[in-house]
Amino acid sequence: MPMPDRPMLTTAELIRENEQLRQQLEEAEDLLTAIRTGTIDALAVQSADGPRIFTLEGADQSYRTLIEQMNEGALLLSRDTTVLYCNACLAGLLGTPLESVMGTTFASFVPPEFESYWQMLLANGWGGKSKGEMPLRGNDGMLRPFALALNVLTFDETSVLAVIITDMSAQREISAMQAQVKEQNALLAHTSAALKTQESARIEVERVAAEASRMLEGIPQIAFTANPAGENTYLNRRWFDYTGTSASQALNNQLAARIHPADLPVAVARWQDCLQSGTQLEVECRILDRFGNYRWMLGRALPSRNEAGEIIQWIGTYTDIHEQKLAQERIDLAQRQLRENNEQLTRANIDLDNFIYTASHDLKAPINNIEGLLNALQPELAASTSGNEQALLLLTMMQDSVDRFKRTIEHLTEVTKLQKENDQPVAVVNLATLVQEVSLDLGPLLLQSGGQLEVDVQQCPTISFAEKNLRSVVYNLLSNAFKYRSPEREPHVRLLTRQTPQYHVLEVHDNGLGLDTTNNQKLFAMFQRFHDHVEGSGIGLYMVKKIMENAGGHLSVHSQVGKGASFFAYFKR
Repeated sequence: MPMPDRPMLTTAELIRENEQLRQQLEEAEDLLTAIRTGTIDALAVQSADGPRIFTLEGADQSYRTLIEQMNEGALLLSRDTTVLYCNACLAGLLGTPLESVMGTTFASFVPPEFESYWQMLLANGWGGKSKGEMPLRGNDGMLRPFALALNVLTFDETSVLAVIITDMSAQREISAMQAQVKEQNALLAHTSAALKTQESARIEVERVAAEASRMLEGIPQIAFTANPAGENTYLNRRWFDYTGTSASQALNNQLAARIHPADLPVAVARWQDCLQSGTQLEVECRILDRFGNYRWMLGRALPSRNEAGEIIQWIGTYTDIHEQKLAQERIDLAQRQLRENNEQLTRANIDLDNFIYTASHDLKAPINNIEGLLNALQPELAASTSGNEQALLLLTMMQDSVDRFKRTIEHLTEVTKLQKENDQPVAVVNLATLVQEVSLDLGPLLLQSGGQLEVDVQQCPTISFAEKNLRSVVYNLLSNAFKYRSPEREPHVRLLTRQTPQYHVLEVHDNGLGLDTTNNQKLFAMFQRFHDHVEGSGIGLYMVKKIMENAGGHLSVHSQVGKGASFFAYFKR
């Protein structure tokens, strides 16, 4: 602010004014020294209303000593925040000499950014009491955190503001330490809980292991356990009884040491795969027993997991399958031999078919030549042997033999065709239509026998089968039923159908001569005949049986001699 105008002073007046100011300064310094040392109990402060006296009436030396030795800073402030008193602790906290604090304005220690907050604390303090936290700037310019408590005190009816200042640095360090202690306590509590959990888990594992051991000791198989790495941790008594080894020997290598060398690589590789994938172990290997013999064993193991799904151990068994293995080897050998025999039979059938085809083809020419010669010879012989019945009978017998021979060749050819036509296309055949067509073919036979044919195919109107083969089956069964009729009664033939879960069944029942069924194999053999008074080749039933079997079905017969026969053809659905 500009100084107010004043008259110019002479040199003598300036010297005198300077001397007065020096004396006032010395008096102020003496007063401050007296206050600091406690030699006075009052302080006069010049204000706009005149001098004001501040006393410490009633404050003895012990109270001053107490305030001076407090760990908190203490000071008294006037209305304009002049420091009327402060203790040594506050000076130390501010890092400022005590004489530099007394008589100064306390606002000089307040950072500018906290000025408004300080004014609020002052206003609240002069109003009664207030508390707050704010930093103060020391002599070195550093800011330190403090807690301030402000309270109004009255001395000789003059109010001053008492301020107690507490350093917050220590408290913050204590808070940090408390937080650290709390964190460590929490860690210790967590560790303790984890240890308790581990202990409980260990006890549970031991209990489960004891229970498992008791169970594994009670089974007839060799039993073992292994840790997650695959190392054996237990073998039951059956192992030591089987191998003759001692329980005092190391467990880890006992199994591998007694597996047959040829089986060991596969067993180890399979075990390693299971350890990595966590899947079930199943392996067959030979294990050496106490007598020096290798026996086949089936090894199986499953992983045991905890609640988190982690494998904690493996539990497995070895079961003696030596007898079953030998039996399986015998079965495999028998199957190989059976396949070889089937292959040989197949080749033999092929050779037989080729032979039949060749023989029938090659025999046709000679028999035709014989028949031609016989036909040419008959007129000559008939003329020369006129009236010789014996010669005519011989010629007739020779012709019959030629005819039978030709029919045999034809039947052989049909058998060969039957084998080669096994893979004919399957079609849905209307059975009623097919039976009607076969009946027309058998018309002369039905007319000759005077018989009756009854047909009922409602339960199975269609059959999926090769039409040509189905026609052969129906034709042979119906023709036999009428050919082998009984002379004592009119023939009555019934053709019926029915269904089972697996088959369509075609039945042909007659009231003819009947058959002796004590030997069914002979009944369906090639060229087998039971009634010689009826013309036939004995190949019809054989062909029907082969047709049915080649298609996955079968043919059966029920008959009583003199009362009739019933044939049942089972067509696979």
